[in-house]
Amino acid sequence: MHTVRSAGPADAPELMRLRRLMFEAMNGHARPGPWERTGAELVRSMLAAGPAESSAPRLGAFVVDAQTGTGLAACAVGTVEQRLPAPSHPTGRFGFVFNVCTDPAYRGRGYARATTEALLRWFADQGVTRVDLHATTEAEGMYRAMGFAEHSTALSLDVPRWAAQPPSPSSTTAPGSAASASPGTSSLPRRFPLPTTT
Repeated sequence: MHTVRSAGPADAPELMRLRRLMFEAMNGHARPGPWERTGAELVRSMLAAGPAESSAPRLGAFVVDAQTGTGLAACAVGTVEQRLPAPSHPTGRFGFVFNVCTDPAYRGRGYARATTEALLRWFADQGVTRVDLHATTEAEGMYRAMGFAEHSTALSLDVPRWAAQPPSPSSTTAPGSAASASPGTSSLPRRFPLPTTT
């Protein structure tokens, strides 16, 4: 029997450890560096600050504790982003899931799904009307079983790489004119809406 709980500031280092394990599972390796320390500091501050105390995106994190020793067995982490409201999204609040990982010693026990469902309930309480995420091939089946599906076509741009390139004359557009595609690295991630509950 496992218990899912909300993460606190003290869980920040473990959340980043699981994030590193996620990248290792996705890419076969994870480059160590200051990003882990920076991430732990950011997670700690975001979990410590209440909604009224910080203008940063709200962070939600749900975890399962390891059964032996200390540390975490699994986590699901996401943020709430405030956008302009739309007819189908009157609050303008969108969620993004960016960190779902289970320690290899605890995989196959349903922890990823349990923490993700807790995160989705938190999103619903925040007034979120759609949740986006990038699904790995291994996790896609779980998300689909929870009711997720493709939503539109998403394009992304590597901004530092794009900004380092000299502008071309053809890329200059007048104010109000239609912009052409900018050079750079783009990808087509899967995007999933928050499943409808009955």
